[in-house]
Amino acid sequence: MLYLSRKLYFSAAHFYKVADWTEEENQKAFGPCSHSNGHGHDYALEVMVKGKLKQDSGIVVNITDIDQVVKAFVHSNLDGKFLNKENGYFAKNIPTTENIITYLWNAFEGMMENCTLHKIRLRENDFLYAEKEDSSMVRLTRKYHFSTAHRLHSSQLTAEENTAIFGKCNNQFGHGHNYYLEVTVQGKVDPVTGMIANIGDMDRIIDQMVLQKFDHKHLNLDTQEFADLNPTSENVAIVTWNLLSDELPNLFKIGLYETEKNYFEYFGPDGE
Repeated sequence: MLYLSRKLYFSAAHFYKVADWTEEENQKAFGPCSHSNGHGHDYALEVMVKGKLKQDSGIVVNITDIDQVVKAFVHSNLDGKFLNKENGYFAKNIPTTENIITYLWNAFEGMMENCTLHKIRLRENDFLYAEKEDSSMVRLTRKYHFSTAHRLHSSQLTAEENTAIFGKCNNQFGHGHNYYLEVTVQGKVDPVTGMIANIGDMDRIIDQMVLQKFDHKHLNLDTQEFADLNPTSENVAIVTWNLLSDELPNLFKIGLYETEKNYFEYFGPDGE
């Protein structure tokens, strides 16, 4: 089985509002997204399909065939639209990122010839995206940034072994990175709010449990979590999971960018 993806872009406006709620209730749940005049995004949509290689052509499916299906649907139903007012589905369903990706999945599934829809990802901005595969679950990823210093040094190794393994990262005074943390939750979309998690609640929890502990700190010297634990990015990802798992019961994955070249994922002790 081979997998291939195609990316396209569209722009749309929307607002989040439950008609039966008061303004105060909508503001509490959705914040500025509840403003009735709306706001907008430049969305990036990635559509991944899977299929078997055709020996005669050397391809799975002609990428232009995917373009025709996806672009035609997006252009007609989403691009340049005010979703709440110009799309019948979103007149009844709040156009959250989770609901939009569910709408797209249901539209595209079965429309592709000679291949099968595998996964779609919808990026609302650089710090928020949703994903869906062939299940009732939707994943939502929120991205955060923190700056910190650390020294890669294990008390279980000799000085020579630490130097050999970690090189300049074993510098006794430490060094630093701009970390980017991705926190992914997974669940069924709430039929009323259109969300699987409240972004405001996620932001508050992650700020309190992770960012305030690590941002502008020296992990070895300023944190309890790494006082006796080597602050490799592998360990930072695991510690972050442990800090958040009780607060975010639908936590699916921790992703950590140490640099643009180094990325780490952790799915929990029972994960993949």
